[in-house]
Amino acid sequence: MNRTAILTGVGVIVAGAALTWVIAPDDEAPPPAQPAAETSQSLDAETSQADAPEIGQLDDEAFGARVRNYLLTNPEVIFEAAAIMEQRQQELQSANDGDLIEQHADAIFDDGHSWAGGNLDGDVTIVEFMDYRCGYCRRAFPEVEELIASDGNIRIIIKEFPILGEQSTIAAQFAIATQQKLGDDAYKALHNAMMTYKGDMAVPALTRLAETLDLDAAAIVDHMDSDEVSKVIADNRALGQALQISGTPSFIMQDQVLRGYVPLEGMQDIVEDIRG
Repeated sequence: MNRTAILTGVGVIVAGAALTWVIAPDDEAPPPAQPAAETSQSLDAETSQADAPEIGQLDDEAFGARVRNYLLTNPEVIFEAAAIMEQRQQELQSANDGDLIEQHADAIFDDGHSWAGGNLDGDVTIVEFMDYRCGYCRRAFPEVEELIASDGNIRIIIKEFPILGEQSTIAAQFAIATQQKLGDDAYKALHNAMMTYKGDMAVPALTRLAETLDLDAAAIVDHMDSDEVSKVIADNRALGQALQISGTPSFIMQDQVLRGYVPLEGMQDIVEDIRG
C-alpha cells in the first residue's frame, strides 16, 4: 500500500479541541466530521443530565420536607411517640425483671440471713435494698413502716446494701453484727434508730447509739469485721448486681423491681394490684 492509499484511508475529525483519527477501509470514504456546534450542544446536554438530581432524591427531599412541616405543625406527636417508646421499654424491663426474680427467688426471699418482719405469713412480700446514708431510704422508712403496720398482711425483708462509701459499709457491718450476735429484735431496734440518726456513721457514734438501746456494743464491734458479716454484704451486692439494682432504695414486690423511692400511696396501689 502506497502513501496515497494510506492517506485516503484516514479521516480526520476535529471536534472542538479534540482530534480523532479514524482508520477506514480503502474502498470506504471517511465518515463526515461532526459540526463543532452540535458537539458542544451534546456535551452540554450530557453535563446537564449528570448534574440533575435523581427522581428518588427528589422524592426523599419532598418527603422529608412534608414530615418536617407536619411535626412543626403538630409537635405533640413527638411527645406521644416518646411516651409510647417509654411504655414499651418499661414493659420489656418488667418482663426482664420477672425473669430475674424467678431465677434468684431463693436468694431474694429465703437467703437465711436477711432480717424479716411484719406478718411472716403475709400474702405479699416486700424486699427492700437500703443504705443507712441514703436520703431517700430515710424518707421511705416511715412510709414503709406505716404500710406494714396498717395493712397487717405484708412480710418485709431488709437487705443491707451499702453503696454510698465507707461509712455506709461501717453502718451495714454494725447492723449485721448486731443481728448475728444479739438477734433479730436487737437488729430491728438498732435499724430503726440508725434510720433516724443524723450523725456520722462512725464506730464511736454507732457504739453510743447501741448503748442507748441497752445493746452490748462491745460484742457488736468485735464481730463487725468477721467473715460472716463480710459474706452477707458480699452476697447482697452480688444479688443486687444480678437483679440490675444499682441504687437505693430499691424494692421487690412479688414479681416487680421498683428502683427508687416510692411514696406510700404508690406502694399501697401496687399491693392492691398484686392481690388482684
